[in-house]
Amino acid sequence: MVRTRFCEVFGVEFPIVQGGMQWVGRAELVSAVANAGGLGFLTALTQPTPEDLAKEIARCRELTDKPFGVNLTILPSITPPPYAEYRDVIISSGVPVVETAGFNPAEHLPAFRAAGVKVLHKCTSVRHAVKAQALGVDGISIDGFECAGHPGEDDIPGLVLIPAAAEKITIPMIASGGFGDARGLVAALALGADGINMGTRFLATAEAPVHDNVKRRLVEATERDTELIFRPLRNTARVAGNSVSRSVVEILAGGGKFEDVRDLVAGARGRKVFEEGDLELGIWSAGMVQGLIHDIPTVAELIDRIVTEAREIITGRLATVLN
Repeated sequence: MVRTRFCEVFGVEFPIVQGGMQWVGRAELVSAVANAGGLGFLTALTQPTPEDLAKEIARCRELTDKPFGVNLTILPSITPPPYAEYRDVIISSGVPVVETAGFNPAEHLPAFRAAGVKVLHKCTSVRHAVKAQALGVDGISIDGFECAGHPGEDDIPGLVLIPAAAEKITIPMIASGGFGDARGLVAALALGADGINMGTRFLATAEAPVHDNVKRRLVEATERDTELIFRPLRNTARVAGNSVSRSVVEILAGGGKFEDVRDLVAGARGRKVFEEGDLELGIWSAGMVQGLIHDIPTVAELIDRIVTEAREIITGRLATVLN
């Protein structure tokens, strides 16, 4: 058994989190994580409307009686989604935990707090984590430079970011970015975190609702097979390396503007990658941890392996160091 204060505060068996992933955080994956003792998050904005989110929450409840959460990522947009309506669905559906990410979640916290919903806020810097703690969130997910998706603009890897945050964060904190096995969990605990968040590793599981070609690519890829796009725009995102992501990097490095790559990075194209399995159709998120992914287990097998091997590392190899 590997338990931390994160488990106590968020009501789960193991300190392993499957964070929100656009197009991927659906009931079949989230329920599998919950049933295996971890904390899974449905991705609110994967659902076209708040009403669709309510249906997905209900579908997830049919598949598990364990706690699960919903990710609500707040990002700048010309026509922003109805965040307040998604928030209200989360509350009215009785979801116990929400993962907030992106912009400051302050305007949503009073409603979540009043409803007894625990808030885990995802940050990419110590300063933002400290601010979120001051606002009254219940936990922090600190996201290092190795991660898939948006790592922020500070380029601080987890080996430094996690202990730097641990020095200033007193609430439960999980480490995100580059985690995929028991060694990562043990390292995160040693660095001061209370657990780990995994995205890319959960993408390569039997229950992940994506095409098998995507999963096989993650097994075949190395830690070098990602691209950082949007760097000149200061909106960096780490995605899988393919002809599309390399074109985006080249265009923007040559002085291009977002309008010049808009069609290449369209979300609809990335969604088709997951649905149809053509890995060159668009951009799709993948972290450097893909270099540590060597199989496609069930979620239950993965979580059991991580917990079992973490205990063996702590009581075995690390214990011998003290002799």
